[in-house]
Amino acid sequence: MSPGGSGSLRVLRHRDFRLLFLGQGISVFGDRMVAVALAFAVIELGGSASDVGLVLAAGMVPQVATLLAGGVVADRTSRRAVMVGADLLRLASQATMAVLVISGAGEVWMLAGLAGVTGAGMGFFGPASTGLLPEIVPGEELQPANALRSTAVSGSEILGPAVAGIVVATAGAGWAIAIDATTFGASAVCLALLHPPAREVRERSSFFSDLREGWVAFSSRRWVWAFVLYFAIANLFWAAWQALGPVVAHRDLGGAAAWGSVLAAMGAGALVGSLLATRTRPTRPLLFVAGMEGLFGLPLVFLAAAAPVALLAAGTFLAGVGMMLGMSVWESTLQRHIPRESLSRVSSYDWFGSYAVVPLGLALWGGVADTIGVHTLLWIASAMFAASVLALLAVPDIWRFRSKETQATVT
Repeated sequence: MSPGGSGSLRVLRHRDFRLLFLGQGISVFGDRMVAVALAFAVIELGGSASDVGLVLAAGMVPQVATLLAGGVVADRTSRRAVMVGADLLRLASQATMAVLVISGAGEVWMLAGLAGVTGAGMGFFGPASTGLLPEIVPGEELQPANALRSTAVSGSEILGPAVAGIVVATAGAGWAIAIDATTFGASAVCLALLHPPAREVRERSSFFSDLREGWVAFSSRRWVWAFVLYFAIANLFWAAWQALGPVVAHRDLGGAAAWGSVLAAMGAGALVGSLLATRTRPTRPLLFVAGMEGLFGLPLVFLAAAAPVALLAAGTFLAGVGMMLGMSVWESTLQRHIPRESLSRVSSYDWFGSYAVVPLGLALWGGVADTIGVHTLLWIASAMFAASVLALLAVPDIWRFRSKETQATVT
């Protein structure tokens, strides 16, 4: 790989990118607070490990169910408008959830339903976001733009869980969720101020025709679907971390504050990874991403081994570095190699394939852990995660694929 040089920050001269950068940083800060607050809100209501998993799954199912529709809508209409609408929907759902939790009127099934509304908004937001960036940033600046946007996310990942742990411990989970609601409002304002260039008027076609064209663009590229298949398998087992981590923290690590510090360490690593990504130009980007995925399994191993908080935080730090380095390169590769007119649809298939099985894992692992034990399940999940990385590295296209700048492509 080669360094990007001091010009990697020049992308900030674009007004629209600065607004996107600011809005996403604020919104993710709230999201990362809720990653802690929602699980502990369920526990505060007397919920079990299975209940935590089910509520988290309830947020994922509508997200997955709306992804493909979100990709089609984003390629047919204004991506900015789709994202603003999604933010306003999530503002309403999170504000309602906060009122219910703060007032003491909430029940587990209510949290699950409102988490589902928030997830549906994310299903429309994600594909539109991937497609919007190339509209406001020149192609040669996509890598630093993705990396800097990841930096905003990473900074929020440091502060969000840490602040959430303190807020949950002192004021209660509802107030952390209320802060999240306000961040969606701030994000919507930033997005509404964007002025992306007008898009070419597309020839009218049916929704299902557009969906089918997106599938062709996705399935005709082996490197895309091979990676998405890996993401699906890895995320299925990573769901064990999401569902069981708060339970282990509650039982063995000292509660919400300790878990917040562990997640904050991942945010710190993600910040480091994001900064490195502004200067990273791997000639074999897919091989680079696959290598970074190997780091992401460390927290599962340490959680399974009942490691102390300090060691667990070290593992999440390294995982954060790998996550942001890998994802910045992956998104930039999609944006450079997929035609712009179908980018949101291909991205939606990427999101759909990657996350379709996560609700199953979130709902499943709590119940299985109740049967075979939390740490036994975490060891199984760790082994399967490692096996999925090795399987990805065995795919020849991953080794052959070169960055577009080398003038060598794989289809």
